[in-house]
Amino acid sequence: MTSLARRYGEASAWLTRSIPESLLLLIARVSIAAIFFLSGRTKVEGVLTITPSTYDLFDTEYHLPLIPSDIAAHAATYSEHLFPILLVLGLLTRPAAAALLGMTLVIEIFVYPDAWPTHLSWAALLLPLIARGGGTWAMDRLLRLD
Repeated sequence: MTSLARRYGEASAWLTRSIPESLLLLIARVSIAAIFFLSGRTKVEGVLTITPSTYDLFDTEYHLPLIPSDIAAHAATYSEHLFPILLVLGLLTRPAAAALLGMTLVIEIFVYPDAWPTHLSWAALLLPLIARGGGTWAMDRLLRLD
């Protein structure tokens, strides 16, 4: 093994030991939660009063097959508020992340299929949360739900 390859291996091993998985999962939880929560906030005024423009968007641009637009507007708006809060708390992390991954797939398939690089980055944050849970710095661990 060359000196450079050995040093690279040592540095990689040190990083693996030094950066806790729970820190990576916390960053993933907060990052993806911010994306969805801020999107949800654009759909409401006050606490959770859905704006008329949100209904218009779901009636035209976000039109989904099989789901009436008003129901889709409510479901998306409330989901974009509830699931991010759960992720930040690390409470029911796997189901919350799975729900947001489902939303991501719906958005990708039916609403913005050309935005796959963005949706792929969201999936990259959500999949470790589904696979590993919230980590040790999560309410799931405190409540022994993991």
